[in-house]
Amino acid sequence: MEMESCVPPGFRFHPTEEELVGYYLKRKINSLKIDLDVITDIDLYRMEPWDIQDRCKLGYEEQSEWYFFSHKDRKYPTGTRTNRATGAGFWKATGRDKAVLSKEKIIGMRKTLVFYRGRAPNGRKSDWIMHEYRLQTSQHGPPQSNTFTS
Repeated sequence: MEMESCVPPGFRFHPTEEELVGYYLKRKINSLKIDLDVITDIDLYRMEPWDIQDRCKLGYEEQSEWYFFSHKDRKYPTGTRTNRATGAGFWKATGRDKAVLSKEKIIGMRKTLVFYRGRAPNGRKSDWIMHEYRLQTSQHGPPQSNTFTS
């Protein structure tokens, strides 16, 4: 199902990582109003990566990046492990988490994930890449679990 665009023709949405975390994610987590409703909420683990673009389309032009909010799904109700499986595959973290800085302070972290078709450990790597952002509550404290993905 194609969503109706909520922005005027010519609008471009190209936020920096600092803006994504310091403004959009922080306001979302604190239940504050975001000036322009350009980032939609989705249940990432109930859909496949190729279905995301229809739900997150912004404007009228072809896009290669989509922005959305999604809560992390837990593998076990009382555990800390994240369930990143979908019906057709799974998102696998790759590399190390990278700090998102604002005025030389860490305000969040970025995790890079790649989608694999099938089930671990025999999944086939795809070209789908996602960046998952999370807030850092203090310079040395543990990060919050709410996420923002692009």
